[in-house]
Amino acid sequence: MANDGGLSRIQQRLNAIPKKIKEAVYPEVVKAAEDIADDMRHIALQSKDTGDLIESITVTPAGQTTPPYSQPGGSTMVPEGAAKVTVGNDGVRYPHLVEYGTAETDAQPFFWPAVRINKKKTSGRINRAIRKAIRQNWGSK
Repeated sequence: MANDGGLSRIQQRLNAIPKKIKEAVYPEVVKAAEDIADDMRHIALQSKDTGDLIESITVTPAGQTTPPYSQPGGSTMVPEGAAKVTVGNDGVRYPHLVEYGTAETDAQPFFWPAVRINKKKTSGRINRAIRKAIRQNWGSK
């Protein structure tokens, strides 16, 4: 049997989570993604020329496709139970140049600082929601 790096074990554990618990936690996942996106918009104000970059910051919920040419990852389907924060679209294809800079311009990071700022708060919010949902739905399917 081939080693899949633990992927099958993780998939088994995720499939064992009752649907009610997943449904109870998902709103907190979306709220956390919105908080990250809001901080990105706020931090990106320093690099504002036209505002197109700020307007291209979006939160895509589960089951939908991210905007084409968005960073990171381009047009991808968001899996169940997740929300994805992306920057860019077919009209704004330069977020990585603002984030990391070019030979002519300095970097003006906004994406990863917002992710790092919210990491602990997001983790705590989701963990609290999971614990609450488990207490309320323990034993139900």
